[in-house]
Amino acid sequence: MGFADLLNEVGGFGRFQLIHVTLLSIPGLLMASQNLLNNFTAGMPGHHCTIPNRTSIASSHNFSLSEVDDRQLLRAFIPMDANGIEFLKCTRYVKAQWHLLKSNISAIRPTNFTDFETEMCLDGWTYDKTEFLSTIVSEWDLVCTLRPLKQMSQTIYMGGVLSGAIIFGGLSDRFGRKALLIWSYFQLATLGTCTAFSPSYVTYCVLRFMTGMAVSGVILNAVSLKVEWIPTKTRTLVGTLSSFFFTFGQMVLAGIAYSLRDWRKLQIAVCAPFFIFFLYSWWYSESARWLVLNRRSDEALKHLHRVAKINGKPEKIEKITLEVLESHMHKEIQSSKGTYTAYDLIRTVVMRRISLCLMIVWFSTSFAYYGLAMDLQKFGVNIYLMQIIFGMVDFPAKLMALGSLTFLGRRVTQGTCLLMSAVMIFANIFVPTDMQSVRTTLACLGKGFTSASFTCVYLFTGELYPTVIRQTGMGFVSTMARIGSMAAPAVLILDEVMPALPSIVYGGAAVVAGIIAFFLPETLNIPLPDTIGDEVDKIMEIPNHILISRT
Repeated sequence: MGFADLLNEVGGFGRFQLIHVTLLSIPGLLMASQNLLNNFTAGMPGHHCTIPNRTSIASSHNFSLSEVDDRQLLRAFIPMDANGIEFLKCTRYVKAQWHLLKSNISAIRPTNFTDFETEMCLDGWTYDKTEFLSTIVSEWDLVCTLRPLKQMSQTIYMGGVLSGAIIFGGLSDRFGRKALLIWSYFQLATLGTCTAFSPSYVTYCVLRFMTGMAVSGVILNAVSLKVEWIPTKTRTLVGTLSSFFFTFGQMVLAGIAYSLRDWRKLQIAVCAPFFIFFLYSWWYSESARWLVLNRRSDEALKHLHRVAKINGKPEKIEKITLEVLESHMHKEIQSSKGTYTAYDLIRTVVMRRISLCLMIVWFSTSFAYYGLAMDLQKFGVNIYLMQIIFGMVDFPAKLMALGSLTFLGRRVTQGTCLLMSAVMIFANIFVPTDMQSVRTTLACLGKGFTSASFTCVYLFTGELYPTVIRQTGMGFVSTMARIGSMAAPAVLILDEVMPALPSIVYGGAAVVAGIIAFFLPETLNIPLPDTIGDEVDKIMEIPNHILISRT
């Protein structure tokens, strides 16, 4: 008998669990906005060197806007690329080349456009406001020599997510899931909203870093609070369905970004609602498992009685006493008297095997996911439409993952999703660049498989780590995911060496992780382990994991 039996006695997956999971999942609608926000707040609008008073200068040379439009007029001031199609973004002519307006532009050799003396954009840049009204790129001129700062803002944010995974993972095992989740909501709401008022790029990056920390706190603690109050048989269904909030949130982000098109307003729109989540988060029940294992059985009993009452099982309140609760979790209570640290994640052979495999799986899943999702402008499709398409593809992918998780198990699903994402990434290497529709389709399928992999790995990790170190473990392995998300943008630089090289790296990482995933123990329909000893026993009891238990 264990805590899972007590959950079934107080209603299993009843009214309490439905409300609890729903309230924990609603913030997921805006969690996608946090991770993918850089696509819009740091969008790269079309731009060219500013030419002060160019219309008046043109008039002084007997050119009027009735004779030439604004784009034609720019030919006299700004060189065009080697193909003679686009204006160069970072240079202008030192002296206006009026003869280019009078000449047949198609008859001039493309190289002639750069034959004249040029200079840098001394008067700044003029930005096209068709796609974005305002971004941090247009506000702080993060173009040309400052272009790397655009992507650095996302790397800094992911650095905050990484730091949050390390810090909040350990703190929640010590101070509880609920307390850290409430604080994370407040931190995200406050600092995220303040980011919209950043007076400088440095301030913006500092606040985004702190916001990223809070995002980790929200994700890690919400997952644990869900898992630790859900009966064994419904974990797969609930875990997958609640992930649809994140999926739908990707389309919500596209809608909000399209309607606002201003980075400051968008920042407020996706962060201010967390004040509401902060206010209602006080309704949550702390994990009874965690309370018992931290010698707070009285509080755990009150929460169990509350659950029984909400689930319409008031008769169980008198039957479930402190003695009954502690007798059900006697072994876990005895084991929890020790002190647990991150070292316990690798102290035993079984935990070391699990931790090392999960590190690789988390890294590669995040690495491939953000490699595909964080540069939507490269597809040549409207960025808002592309965001919706990338969100929509997750629905069938996750439904497929739900069926696979339920009938085939976690291990097969995790490995297959990673290997299939690699297939899609590799396939794109052989598709010509002018076949944009095919390339976009393959990218969407690859993103769908990595998204399904994310759904699986969150559930899988929560089931593999025992309660006494679950949050420490979640923080530890998700740290690798943040490293992957930070490394993904940097890999894009490799396309200067060879265009296909970034795809080879992304796909190669997914292949390695897909193979490694098959070395993890299966957890389908297995009760959550509460102690490290439970984890060892769980693996030893499964025949098809004898090989793992012996190593």
